[in-house]
Amino acid sequence: MQVLMDTLRTALRSTIFLMLALYALVLQANQSTVLVLGDSLSAAYGVQVEQAWVSLLRDRLTEEELAQWRVINASISGETTDGGLRRLPELLELHSPDVVIIELGGNDGLRGFPPSVIEANLSQLITLSRNAGATPLLVGIQIPPNYGPRYTSRFADIYPTLAERHDIPLVPFFLEGIYNQDGMMQRDGIHPTADAQQRLLDNVWPHLEALLRS
Repeated sequence: MQVLMDTLRTALRSTIFLMLALYALVLQANQSTVLVLGDSLSAAYGVQVEQAWVSLLRDRLTEEELAQWRVINASISGETTDGGLRRLPELLELHSPDVVIIELGGNDGLRGFPPSVIEANLSQLITLSRNAGATPLLVGIQIPPNYGPRYTSRFADIYPTLAERHDIPLVPFFLEGIYNQDGMMQRDGIHPTADAQQRLLDNVWPHLEALLRS
């Protein structure tokens, strides 16, 4: 009798596990997806993952929105627009996102890549996302003034130019209210601290909220 009871318990646990797994798959299939394609600014560089703005984004969603949306963070420290272009097709096929947050270009600028190349790569990222049925959200970046006024100005102009050309939403400057504030940047002067992550999300949220709740 005891052997029979143990067998029944094992079978019941297996059945419950299978039902829960199937339920999770059904929920995932019915969810829409936000894909974050970024560099170290979105990859939690120098901060705990749970402190990073992408994790805070999940916390900001309501229970109803969490049931409707999942957030995939495909950001990699050191990523460039060229690297993003190589990775994006597979990410689109794998996740079928509804919204793609494109936060790239900063590393290109810091390496002095030609603005025309950066602009062309970002434009292709936008087009690829759209062709896959996703709405792109472009995140604007600026680089330090020591690169010279001509280069920094041309670099900064890339983002509003592309947003207007493709008619997509734009976060004007990701580091607004952060880069020049005490305690908001790490020692390298490039990456935001844990204290700045909430402000990063605040800079993105108004533009993303409109897409999530449309």
